[in-house]
Amino acid sequence: MQYRGFGYLHARVILALQYDLEVLERELETLDKWDLEDGNGERLKSKALDDSEIRNEELPADCDGQRNRLQVLADLKRKLLEYGTDEMLLKAREMSALQRPADSDWRSLSNWMYSKAPLVAQEQEFAKRKEDIVTLRKGREGAAFDNLVERMLGRTNRFFHRCGWEKNIIQYVFVTKELEDKTSEDFVRYYDPVRVDKLVNIIITAIIFVLLVLPVVALYEMSDASKATPFEAIGILVVFTLIFGMAMSSLTRATRQELFAASAAYCAVLVVFISNFTPQTVEIAT
Repeated sequence: MQYRGFGYLHARVILALQYDLEVLERELETLDKWDLEDGNGERLKSKALDDSEIRNEELPADCDGQRNRLQVLADLKRKLLEYGTDEMLLKAREMSALQRPADSDWRSLSNWMYSKAPLVAQEQEFAKRKEDIVTLRKGREGAAFDNLVERMLGRTNRFFHRCGWEKNIIQYVFVTKELEDKTSEDFVRYYDPVRVDKLVNIIITAIIFVLLVLPVVALYEMSDASKATPFEAIGILVVFTLIFGMAMSSLTRATRQELFAASAAYCAVLVVFISNFTPQTVEIAT
């Protein structure tokens, strides 16, 4: 699902239409100026009057002596629709909003194009234009992390193959029979995206659990041993909050405000634990 966006050509066509509109704009301004200075000025005050009167040889030379305001406005309407509302600007904006393919997806396309050569050389040149390639595939959250997991699965699978284990755990878990039948290549594997997403969710859940438990355990141990000072507790809080923020920014596509809100909530949990924790002592009566 990777195709050229032709951003450069969109820009050239839009600039050409923009120039045509500017020419018509100047022509309309010339008509208005002539009516205001050399005419009686009444035509500018009444659309009905302007529509009813016919332009004649009294028009200035730079108006070509032929076109009246109705004709100019008709051309402007056509060009504006072509330029803006129905055509180029909005379509170009929609095109520019399409996502760029992930680096691994683009490399897969390029490698396949040049190793298999399914098209003649001239027609597969589009795969080289990485800066102009767009994808219709809806991006997954944290696509970079998902791609990292897929690469690790591929490397692990190749390692097992080199060791002589053609049917290994990666094959059984992440490659379905239908996906396995889609390729006869020795080193090409299609992994089930649903199962890969589940693995990614498990990893992210484990990371969140560790980031919540580790600082609490560390603060508990320090407080229980009466070794914790306020500055040490604050230091642990700051370090783990920074780690949480970096993990969230790298594993998800959280916006800046979402990142701030999540980091503040995480920090608040640790602050509540620090403020409410008091070491308990147990006395045994004799």
